[in-house]
Amino acid sequence: MSSMSPSERRLHKELMSLIKEPPPGVTVDTDSIGQNLSEWKINIAGFEGTLYEGENFQLLFKFNNKYPFDSPEVTFIGNNIPVHPHVYSNGHICLSILTEDWSPALSVQSVCLSIASMLSSCREKKRPPDNTLYVKTCNKNPKKTKWWYHDDSV
Repeated sequence: MSSMSPSERRLHKELMSLIKEPPPGVTVDTDSIGQNLSEWKINIAGFEGTLYEGENFQLLFKFNNKYPFDSPEVTFIGNNIPVHPHVYSNGHICLSILTEDWSPALSVQSVCLSIASMLSSCREKKRPPDNTLYVKTCNKNPKKTKWWYHDDSV
């Protein structure tokens, strides 16, 4: 443990608390987490009573060695990318806390809760208006996207 960097120590602590006390509907795919803790797969279930009830999604978190001062790269992966006005069909998520509103006080757990609540408050399953163009032209890393927030009330 003492050979860990501050970033790895923080990730280790967050991982332990997420495994021990996960938020509702959130589970860590512990098999996916390698030695260096830089990539996590997290399963997230659609809440009862929402448009995503009964659906399961997977998020990929990628951390660099500046975490928590730099936000993780977070994308939906796998066969079931939620159809949502803030989620592109390539899994990129338009959520301000993942870019300019990131703060070191936030954690993987708070990001999962924000994404779960974003899904829960959705009124209509549809892709963002610029989905096709974005997916064709975007950077592979969603953090390099200069997001243009369409509608914060969604």
